[in-house]
Amino acid sequence: MADTTIPRPPARKPLRRMLAAIDPSGLLRGWTPHGLFARSLIIVIAPILLLQIVAAFVFLDRHWEKVTRGLAYMAANDMGLVMTLYDRIDDERDYEAFSDMIGRNLEIQIAIWPGERLPPEVNPGLFPILHDTLVAELGSRIDRPIWVDTVTYEKYVDVRIQDTGGVVRALFLRSRVSATNSHIFISWMVGTSLILLLVAVLFLRGQVRPIQRLAHAAEAFGLGRDMPDFKPSGATEVRRAAQALILMRDRLARQIQQRTAMLAGVSHDLKTPLTRFKLQLAMMGDSPEIEELRQDVTDMERLLDEYLSFARGQGGEAASMIDLEAFLEDIRVNAARKGTDIALDMDGPIDLRVRPAALKRCITNLVENATGHATHVRLAAQVHGSTVTITVDDDGPGIPPDQMEDAFRPFHRLDPARNQNRSGSGLGLAIARDVARGHGGDILLLESPLGGLRALIQLPI
Repeated sequence: MADTTIPRPPARKPLRRMLAAIDPSGLLRGWTPHGLFARSLIIVIAPILLLQIVAAFVFLDRHWEKVTRGLAYMAANDMGLVMTLYDRIDDERDYEAFSDMIGRNLEIQIAIWPGERLPPEVNPGLFPILHDTLVAELGSRIDRPIWVDTVTYEKYVDVRIQDTGGVVRALFLRSRVSATNSHIFISWMVGTSLILLLVAVLFLRGQVRPIQRLAHAAEAFGLGRDMPDFKPSGATEVRRAAQALILMRDRLARQIQQRTAMLAGVSHDLKTPLTRFKLQLAMMGDSPEIEELRQDVTDMERLLDEYLSFARGQGGEAASMIDLEAFLEDIRVNAARKGTDIALDMDGPIDLRVRPAALKRCITNLVENATGHATHVRLAAQVHGSTVTITVDDDGPGIPPDQMEDAFRPFHRLDPARNQNRSGSGLGLAIARDVARGHGGDILLLESPLGGLRALIQLPI
């Protein structure tokens, strides 16, 4: 019987599940910063800001509602008293005295307009709580048509009540019917938030700076550059990581020195008998057999040099600034002396910090590989952002795309259509890529616009 069990999807980590629940479409990932300082600042500021917003909303909502309702209640009581006293006036000549009395005792500006009618309703705006509260409180005490305007005047609230003989208008000071001290709380909230933000920025700068220095030191070490001024600093974990980086650098330096010393000894031990062979062959005269032996010794010496160059790597050479245009022109001239048709194309002067001897070996290997299989070769360099690209194009037979990566394998030979070094060891491209990666870059093989092979070197500036 076939197994019809549906396989369960792999369980995701709790943090990923939480982020997926909060942002299922993944939109937030494109807006979040990538730097440690910005992310740490968000971690510190976001909870504080969220807490301030919630606290401000709750406080202001409750404070505004409670205070406004209480003040509106008192204003409605005062207005109810005004209308009770107004109903007791028998003679219109007493209206002026009535208005003066209300203004002195209740601080309400009263106007009586005989024969008038209430105007159309006024839009209370985006925050109608004051308008609605006043209408509700006044309506519970005065059984007459009411009109309220809370938006026209900045310092006053206009209340009008329709009576049989006309309209009674009352102007209240806004401070008497609504809370006006909320700005104090908002100012305090904004001030404390700015102080917390300043403290967080200063603190996080001090914590992130050692991590940034560690990252720069690691990048410099990866590019083969010295770090003479780098010292561990910052938190305990950062100091431990920095100390581990320094120990790793020193350990690798010792290994390189030991390997270089060993290879120097091997080179000396192997070249000494080769030199004796060459001397003995020189004393044996000229004959076809002797000439073949001489060629074998020369090939052995050249292969030995290539093996040692590949094993030695960059040999601890110090990096220095070079003028790339003059550097490539020297390589072009040396190749042209051997009868190669080679051109140089530069966008302009380029200054680059590299290991000159190692980079020269890298580009020379690529140029020799191109000249061995092509009639025309073009050498070019361009700057793309923070990267320098050096290209070596030829019009030779090229390499099939599925074999381009195999060409970098040490001692690997391609098919007879294009052998990167027919009489060599198969280490030319391997040495070139090792040098490029030792500078923090890489080498790619592509199809050339000239019809053959393009070797593209990418180096960081």
